[in-house]
Amino acid sequence: MINQSSPIAANWAQIQERIARAAERCGRRADEITVVAVSKTHPAEAIVAAYEAGLRHFGENRVQEWESKQPKVADLDATWHLIGHLQSNKARRAAHLFRRVDSLDDLALAKKLHAAADAEGKCLPVLIEGRLGDEETKSGVAEPDLFSLATSIAPFAHLELAGLMTIPPFFDEPERVRPYFRKLRELRDDLSRRLGRALPVLSMGMSHDFEVAIEEGATEIRVGTALFGPRGSAA
Repeated sequence: MINQSSPIAANWAQIQERIARAAERCGRRADEITVVAVSKTHPAEAIVAAYEAGLRHFGENRVQEWESKQPKVADLDATWHLIGHLQSNKARRAAHLFRRVDSLDDLALAKKLHAAADAEGKCLPVLIEGRLGDEETKSGVAEPDLFSLATSIAPFAHLELAGLMTIPPFFDEPERVRPYFRKLRELRDDLSRRLGRALPVLSMGMSHDFEVAIEEGATEIRVGTALFGPRGSAA
């Protein structure tokens, strides 16, 4: 039974209202948007509470952290996303533990993920992470290199390129991030045309700016703080 009085359930209700208003403003349906609950640094109990509130997609940043939590939530019928930067030496573990990798940013990593997925006997959906700002410390593929990486991995039978993801620079005013979201949508559309195939997923927008992302076409948003509260405070 869902505990509607839990803080996470209350937060989820508010997030759903925000999504509905944003979708209405741009003529979309709220059910077009997948919400990935960013559970990094939060305990397995918080994941269970979010699942009971209705969430079905969860995002973790680190393979090692997820390995410690996964046994406690193994019975949940959820989709587990890796959303953080993945080192190629952890590709095998990631392919085993996650149902999707949303942060692919390198051909060498793609090759290792493909081999690992092959060994697992599965096709692993992936998103290419685009780096659209000038922050060199951030991971992601620079805009000029997106098409090259996409064409290189397109033939991989055990990787399914589903779309693009980005983490833009942080601004206190969400409206300032709109050009980055718009750019990712334009890049996705151009890439789809050049590849001659659909790329349905646009993963962009987080707790403070996901309304703008939805208005610019996001199909997937990543929500952590708005759902779980500040890191370490989930209950």
